[in-house]
Amino acid sequence: MTVTAIVGANWGDEGKGKMTDVLAEGADYVVRFQGGSNAGHTILNRHGKFALRMLPSGVFHPSATNVIGPGTALDVKVLLQELSMLEERGVPAPRLRVSDRAQLVLPAHRLLDELEEERLGEGSFGSTKRGIAPFYADKYAKIGVQAADLFDEPRLRSRIERQLESKNVLFRYLYGREPLHADDAADALLTQAERLRPFVCDASELLYDAVRRGETVLLEGQLGALRDPDHGIYPYSTSSSPLAGFASVGAGLPAGTIANVLAVTKAYSSCVGAGPFATELNGSAAEELRRRGGDAGEYGAVTGRPRRVGWFDAVATRYGCRLQGATEVALTNLDALGYLERIPVCTAYRLEDGRVVGRFPTTGALEKAAPVLETLDGWRSDVSDCRTFEALPPAARRYVEFVESSIGVPVAYVSVGPRREQLIRRR
Repeated sequence: MTVTAIVGANWGDEGKGKMTDVLAEGADYVVRFQGGSNAGHTILNRHGKFALRMLPSGVFHPSATNVIGPGTALDVKVLLQELSMLEERGVPAPRLRVSDRAQLVLPAHRLLDELEEERLGEGSFGSTKRGIAPFYADKYAKIGVQAADLFDEPRLRSRIERQLESKNVLFRYLYGREPLHADDAADALLTQAERLRPFVCDASELLYDAVRRGETVLLEGQLGALRDPDHGIYPYSTSSSPLAGFASVGAGLPAGTIANVLAVTKAYSSCVGAGPFATELNGSAAEELRRRGGDAGEYGAVTGRPRRVGWFDAVATRYGCRLQGATEVALTNLDALGYLERIPVCTAYRLEDGRVVGRFPTTGALEKAAPVLETLDGWRSDVSDCRTFEALPPAARRYVEFVESSIGVPVAYVSVGPRREQLIRRR
């Protein structure tokens, strides 16, 4: 039995899509277990560059079955658009399955998300306005709509009507908008349902049988540990748990089936969205790192917003790896640091009262914390063609080893570029 969770150690945008794409070559199943179309996984392969929002990152491997689990916020419109996009770009049709228990993101969720962010103004939470927070609010309020409801028209219309009762009060009296009509949403979904029908199944049974047969399963997380609503930088968090501990729930597998947890982190820090970010750079220093990062600069795969960037934060990453229960780490974007003579790394925080701590504090304290930096030698060279750890310059090897010792988890992979083959396997 081999079940591996691939999850983020930080704020998201760590490179999980690339690592899932690479490891999917030897996988039987690749499963999205939480989140929705609010974050993109960028993949670069022989077909081109792709930013997937709903589809699992294993869709470029014909041998892998890609599953959207019951914990996912299923945006049917985005899913069908992505399938059409793959076909248009010459990618073979993926093997796809969608849990009949996955719940649907509806137009009302997207509209409510957008209007609330506008109302909050400068106090907004940096939402991508994809309807995720309203979606999960409805899910836990027990007024959501499951994928199975698409094939039971009376039930579907009834569920949408119930969901819109309270929302239309908000639309009219809080936001000054006309109410939405249940029939409009239901009619659109019923049209989409026929395209979705071939993919819908009991995904929990599918994966349970796969595990019993000893097949290889990858569980693909969205965002990172520091966006977890319980353990992250609340309220600047996402609305579902991106932790490996939730992966079995969101995929529909029994607890204890996950044997490996691969936590992904960048060789520096980045994030899209609001919230405390202790090592953040500004001005020309930020722009220089942003320009060199990623495959075409540090910009959100879904939003296109410039990512906030900063030095590697060992405190945050150690905390994120602990929350994830990481058994190994993938360190990505090492190549982006090759221009620096000296590279600062955050090893502790100085709190408002002057105390220096090595733990990750709660949001209020973190907002006032300053990073304590230790500086390492840079390597001043291009490492994108290195394929073994020994081929890296000595200073680059020392940097990786420093990260490894700081976070207390083995660095099993080092990514030196955005393409599949630009990867060093250490273990």
